Amino acid sequence: MNPLTAVALSAIMVLGMSLVPALAQDAQVPEQTPPTTTPSVTTTTPATPTPTITTAIAISTDKPTYRGGDTVVVTGTVRDLFPGVPVSLTVIDTNMNIVRIDQITVGADKTFSSEFILAGTFKTQGTYTIKAQYGDVNRSTEATFDFRGEVSVNLPPPDDGNGSTVTATTVSIPGTEDVIGYEITGGRLIGITPNVDSKSLVVSIVATENGSLTLTIPKTILDTVHPETGAEAELIVLVDLAEGEFTETDGETSRVLVIPFEEGTEEIEIVGAFVIPEFGTIAAMILAVAIVSIIAISARSRLSIMPRY
Repeated sequence: MNPLTAVALSAIMVLGMSLVPALAQDAQVPEQTPPTTTPSVTTTTPATPTPTITTAIAISTDKPTYRGGDTVVVTGTVRDLFPGVPVSLTVIDTNMNIVRIDQITVGADKTFSSEFILAGTFKTQGTYTIKAQYGDVNRSTEATFDFRGEVSVNLPPPDDGNGSTVTATTVSIPGTEDVIGYEITGGRLIGITPNVDSKSLVVSIVATENGSLTLTIPKTILDTVHPETGAEAELIVLVDLAEGEFTETDGETSRVLVIPFEEGTEEIEIVGAFVIPEFGTIAAMILAVAIVSIIAISARSRLSIMPRY
């Protein structure tokens, strides 16, 4: 082999061996950092629970106590809905008499309602029972309410034989064109009677609960000063014969009294110095004398025209 050729081959081998590690280093794949993964959090909002009706049917009234003419409102719910099946409602009075029967449609929301007026067949005072049935007897319930009714009061005739006419807001007293105005809560005003002997007005009421009576009394009907003699008297209010509380607003021609009362009160008496008709007895005596005079004159006239024989 030529010495020059051998040298050239040796140089090439040395150069190749030096290049292989460099190329291998360049060919290495760089180490990759694994990606950071953020865990996802899922938030779940709990659903609002639907109210559960535990009983098959339930009913109630809007008030525990009623009076004549009031409206009773009955509401109820059912647990299970049966399309086309109504709720049967039966009202029974304190003597176990059926006074009302009704069929009520149940709504899609499982509720129902009915109302009725306490009049007509509702006459007996006491506890009434409302029975409700939805389908079979296993789905039934009941509720009660107290009916106080309309109380009938018979007033004794007044001492002077006169009575009073009561409207929704006024009371007329015989013997005068003036009227007494009134407002009442917790009861009903029956009438007002003048009592000449005690110089008072006797007010008859039916008190179904605690309340108050407001009277606007003209001074021509009752006053604390006598219009002729000038005698004065302190105003006194008696509630069922016991001295009661009241507030007074004294005006030029009338006075306003506000009188509280309790349930069961029957009579309120207002005592002053003068009450109309103050002179009722004298007027009656004058009328009697006039009648006697007329009879006497008539008798005398008949005697004068009788033929003489």
